[in-house]
Amino acid sequence: MASQSAAIAKKRSFADDARSEVVMARINALKASRMLRLLEFVLVLVALGIGAAAVIITDLQVRGELTGNLFVAGSAFALAVLVLHFVLRWIAPQADPLILPLAVFLNSIGIALIYRIDLGTGDPIGFSSASVRQLVWAVLAVVLAGLTLVLLKNHRVLLRYTCIFGIVAIVLMLLPLVPGLGLEVGGAKQWISIGPLVFQPVELAKIGLTVFFAGYLMRNRDALSIVGKKIGPVLLPRARDLGPLFVIWAIAMGVLVFQRELGTSVLIFGLFLAVLYVATGRISWVILGVSLFVLGGVIAARTLSYVGERFENWLDPFRDAQGASYQLVQGLFGMANGGITGAGLGAGYPGLTPLSRSDYIVPSIAEELGLVGVAFVLLGYLLLVSRGMRISFAGQDDFGKLLALGLSFTIALQVFVVVGGVTRVIPLTGLTTPFLAAGGSSLMANWIIVALLMLMSNSVRNRPKLVIRS
Repeated sequence: MASQSAAIAKKRSFADDARSEVVMARINALKASRMLRLLEFVLVLVALGIGAAAVIITDLQVRGELTGNLFVAGSAFALAVLVLHFVLRWIAPQADPLILPLAVFLNSIGIALIYRIDLGTGDPIGFSSASVRQLVWAVLAVVLAGLTLVLLKNHRVLLRYTCIFGIVAIVLMLLPLVPGLGLEVGGAKQWISIGPLVFQPVELAKIGLTVFFAGYLMRNRDALSIVGKKIGPVLLPRARDLGPLFVIWAIAMGVLVFQRELGTSVLIFGLFLAVLYVATGRISWVILGVSLFVLGGVIAARTLSYVGERFENWLDPFRDAQGASYQLVQGLFGMANGGITGAGLGAGYPGLTPLSRSDYIVPSIAEELGLVGVAFVLLGYLLLVSRGMRISFAGQDDFGKLLALGLSFTIALQVFVVVGGVTRVIPLTGLTTPFLAAGGSSLMANWIIVALLMLMSNSVRNRPKLVIRS
């Protein structure tokens, strides 16, 4: 009888210990989430302060007084960001505390530089000016990110609609080719015009493609990674498994030929290769993919005049400095004028470079803030991408791993292609710089990416932990 009572008491003791551990775990998790959100709140205020300071310095340098041109729109942007922060406290309390501040920092720097260029043109600052429009788009993009958090709540829901996302992405990429809807800008057919609204659908298409690639490769990676013929140290895939690679390659080449846009072609194919390599772990896919793309690029450079011209400008930009390579040369002179520390906000001439608010926003930063300023901006991108990669490495579900990797790589590849193009590391393309460049469609797409990364980081931190008792 005594032994039975002792056993019952021991069981109750274990039960009480288990309950206390659960309670303590919940208390610790609550404390941790509060600390994360407090850190995020402080960093968001710092990021907004940097943007506000840049605008104030620009006003004082160019106009000699505080104008308050962006006060209303800037206040709306700050309010939207703070509301998004509190939505995170509710929806994703364990989300990574650095992602939102980094996005706000990059977006704020971009707005400040666009405003500086607006002042340099001498045009009145109003709704028609690029800086005010960028702020309005930024507010809408942040609201869209908040709606993504509220409506989605769990990224795994996207896996159910893998094929739908793929179809929608292809339709979005084809829209600029529709007569009466597509709009050609600078020779590229990447925009659609609906009344006064001009939109670049490929920006949203890249998110749909990332979801599709992640879902498809998660389901089919065994067939793509295990079976094949080994030649030396490289395991080559079977011919029947090469179908997806050729399909994506054909889509990328189709974008290059029919939409006359090299940057989007690089983005689509590079994204697919990155997710494919992570899903299979086989370097042979990368070798085959890069070989295919280089072959297609060489053929395009020899047969398509606009592609060949970009390669010629890349190899020798000063051969036609007043003509075909005028933009590239102006950007190079602007960066040279900036030097190490820059001419100072409002003291340079970034507006002399064509498309300085969009395609050439990085040379504008280099001229005003110098190499030091560009380094800080690139460090912001590096931190943002590294946080996304960290989510991928720590993720428990395969779909989330590939999705986080794809979204992070999309930002990294865009930055590399843009910065590499304006600095002549690679031929110049027409991609936008995430968060910095003027353009509503790009802002909306990148803020959705930020929302998805924050959702996935919350699920990683909230994963159940296994407790082993001895």
